[in-house]
Amino acid sequence: MAVTLADWMLYTLWGIFGLMMIDFLIAFFQSFWKGAFDLTFVLDYLKDVLYYILPLDIIVSFVPADPTKWTLVVFFFIAGIAVIFKFVRDIIKKFN
Repeated sequence: MAVTLADWMLYTLWGIFGLMMIDFLIAFFQSFWKGAFDLTFVLDYLKDVLYYILPLDIIVSFVPADPTKWTLVVFFFIAGIAVIFKFVRDIIKKFN
């Protein structure tokens, strides 16, 4: 089983979406059990997709135009790890 760079990029996006879903479910159940159930918090997750996921996809689409072929890939992983840490912090804050 060969693990290529494209696989790691895909795993990074899966990690981001997985943490985003966990964060969403925690917020959903907390608001539901508090009795303050309001679906407007879904818009925050749509904004997260627009602000975090779309730029990562744009970076991936510019990789073929990169003369070094590594600059944008490294930037993709740095940005992806930053987004992962953001969602981990958000999940931890929900329990404090």
